[in-house]
Amino acid sequence: MRLYNTMTRRLDDFFPGPLVSLYVCGVTPYDTTHLGHAFSYVNFDVLIRFLRHMGHEVRYTQNVTDIDDDILRKAGELGVAWDDLGREQTAQFQRDMANLNVLPPTHYPKATEEIPTILNLIERLLAKGHAYQAGGNVYFTTKSDPSFGALGRLSRDEMAARFAETGDPPTDPNKRDELDFILWKAGAPGDPSWSSPWGDGRPGWHIECTAMATRYLGPRIDIHGGGDDLIFPHHSCEIAQSEGATGQVPFSRIWMHNAPVRLDGVKMSKSLGNLIMVRDLTKRFSADAIRLCLFRHHYRQAWEYDEMELVQAARVATALAERAGDSSPQAGDSASVREARRRFTAALADDLDLPTAVHALTTLIAIPGAEATEALRELGGVLGLLLGF
Repeated sequence: MRLYNTMTRRLDDFFPGPLVSLYVCGVTPYDTTHLGHAFSYVNFDVLIRFLRHMGHEVRYTQNVTDIDDDILRKAGELGVAWDDLGREQTAQFQRDMANLNVLPPTHYPKATEEIPTILNLIERLLAKGHAYQAGGNVYFTTKSDPSFGALGRLSRDEMAARFAETGDPPTDPNKRDELDFILWKAGAPGDPSWSSPWGDGRPGWHIECTAMATRYLGPRIDIHGGGDDLIFPHHSCEIAQSEGATGQVPFSRIWMHNAPVRLDGVKMSKSLGNLIMVRDLTKRFSADAIRLCLFRHHYRQAWEYDEMELVQAARVATALAERAGDSSPQAGDSASVREARRRFTAALADDLDLPTAVHALTTLIAIPGAEATEALRELGGVLGLLLGF
């Protein structure tokens, strides 16, 4: 396979072994699930299905960031308990993924269940000189990592601005350097907290994913994925922490990032509230129609939501299902079926080129015979399509 690696900014050859380890950053459960989420997780779902189709075992971890500034803020606005909100929204996300026929992860840990792992990691970073205590907090010292920020390729000022946007202000007086980031946050009155060697508090955002990735997949993983808005600071901080704590470089062989979905020219996001919710779409469109609509766009291509694309995808879904249900013993065209299979496999092996793969799949509609029917069902399954079954 060739996969675009954000770290190298090029298509890198990826030679999967018998076991492929994959980590994809999950949701912060307070406004789930919108179409931007679906675009990410459906694409990674196809990657997993394709790798398994090619004979590889995939060990897939996806986290739940169930303690976070945004959850506390949203719970306060709604007047509900933060943990009740997290549980309810996590359950909604899981229902939405199931309704889109997205396979569940091998491991689905929650940050609040991983506090011992997080504390152990922070202690290791302190012992190795990668972290320091100040004001009841613990910070990662970015000067201990000469390559910090390599994934994002941003200037120092740009990195500082991104930290300011994500709740880790460069102006924090406890920081030795404005780019240092928080590993453990001292407890505030009324906020949830856990005991630690540095006082009661809660984990920073970035250390949660490092803890869950390394616990369930080991110190070095094959592929790490997520939205391109996570490149900096989240994934850049993950790299620094993981490599600092374990000494294993690189933390991930491949970094895959999907582009956003836009609505009215603006990125669809929970903070802006311009959301198309999956639970609303699944009342009117089938899982196959929604998946085929998402497949019209390469995962690295930002795109604008247009309901007409869903209507068109629904027509394609119907045509595929009708052909998949045709069991008439007509004469076939083996050469055309083989060519469709070849083009389909080549497309997915070329940086998960789903638009081309779907085109190859639809050519099977016009090919008569049981061999084409079998190929359509098999390859449709690789795309996670139900095809009426």
